[in-house]
Amino acid sequence: MQDVAHRAGVSQATVSFVLNGVPNTRISDETQARVAEVAEVLGYRPRAAGRPPKLATQRIIGMLIDEMATSPFGALSVEGLQEMAWKSGAIAEVAMTGGDPAYESAVLRRWAQDRVDGVVYASIITREVEPPTALFRHRAVMLNCHDPQERLASIVPAERRGGEAATQALIAAGHRRIAFVEGEPWMDASKQRFEGFQRSMSKHGMEVIETLVKEGNFLPSSGHKATHALMSQSIRPDAIFCANDAMAVGCYEALKELGERVGESVAVMGYDNQEISQHLAPSLSTVLLPHREMGQWCARQILAEGDIKPRQVRLNCPVVLRQSHQRRH
Repeated sequence: MQDVAHRAGVSQATVSFVLNGVPNTRISDETQARVAEVAEVLGYRPRAAGRPPKLATQRIIGMLIDEMATSPFGALSVEGLQEMAWKSGAIAEVAMTGGDPAYESAVLRRWAQDRVDGVVYASIITREVEPPTALFRHRAVMLNCHDPQERLASIVPAERRGGEAATQALIAAGHRRIAFVEGEPWMDASKQRFEGFQRSMSKHGMEVIETLVKEGNFLPSSGHKATHALMSQSIRPDAIFCANDAMAVGCYEALKELGERVGESVAVMGYDNQEISQHLAPSLSTVLLPHREMGQWCARQILAEGDIKPRQVRLNCPVVLRQSHQRRH
């Protein structure tokens, strides 16, 4: 949907309304035709396209998620779950809990009474969690979180491999003094992205220079501050790998203030593939977090035949190469 919106020059909300045939939106015929044409060219199909298989009873998947408003990735997980469920003749019911154990228990009790086919237990932040006791009464999987005792199947992003692949792309473009701007240190995603960076540097026989690693907090202001600090040193980077796209935005601003040319005098790599990454000048090379695919995986596990084997799946985070990582001139 993001690609359709970008190509058609409209918001993702407009794409959703047009392709799902939502009435009374006052979207012009010209805009609707343009969105439909772009969607056709890109091969995009909305969730509601087609009818689900006819079943004797309606299958239901429940999804418990702690937060959604703080990040776009929760919504992508929900979309992926809904799309895959609908294709299989099932619907998804989603409850946002705020991490409240009492509320989680109440929803799980209700879903037990309704005999839902299974439950997806999700977190907005990749982390280790203790699943609520009531969850084990359901056929269940965990999304973007995992059980330390490995009693349930779970799926999380392969953050280390993503960090490694992004660093590899910078090295392949000819960069050698590669800086890294960290995210909040308590988050698994921040630690694992940095570990991937270190692993790739080591594989290529390159030193991680201590002064080229700066602390950040996943906000644009920290990317801005870290970049100014990096560029004021005697050893300056020829590439800066920011642990998320928001910090890369701050990095861009700092480099422009210093008269540097992103993608020419200094390369920049982000992580997350947020929508803003396509609209920066030059467009930001980054790493895709596969939350939609993770939601689809969960639906397939719940609706499949047989028991769900407890295991942790790490889904690849592919690099999205645009312009900002290119070799310096």
